[in-house]
Amino acid sequence: MNLLFIDGEGALEAPVQANTDNQVQTITVESGETALANPQPAGGGMGFWIMIILMIGVMYLFMWRPESKRRKAMAKFREGLKKGDKIITAGGIYGVVKEIKDNSILVEVDSNVTLRVDKNMVVGDPSQAQQTK
Repeated sequence: MNLLFIDGEGALEAPVQANTDNQVQTITVESGETALANPQPAGGGMGFWIMIILMIGVMYLFMWRPESKRRKAMAKFREGLKKGDKIITAGGIYGVVKEIKDNSILVEVDSNVTLRVDKNMVVGDPSQAQQTK
């Protein structure tokens, strides 16, 4: 293998012997310049780990934490439902709670029209939807 050194005056070529143990080998060229045959990467791996940790921190602050807060608030809202509350289902059906069981809610959507809806499909109440606009 030959190394090619380019400087302002021209190109110099120096023979290099293969080194099997991946150590740095210093070569001297006729003009007295030295070069590294197997240079090591600068900075090591510490910068990589710092970037990974920063990315995970940013994801936690902007994605996981707010979603966790929303989930807790929704669970609290569903647990606080009582007979007579106005609700909106995930399908967009407005209604009034008539009966609450462990996993389901009986919702009256019109006079003499009731639906049994899974408790997890209740997404809010109409008064909260109007306040956010």
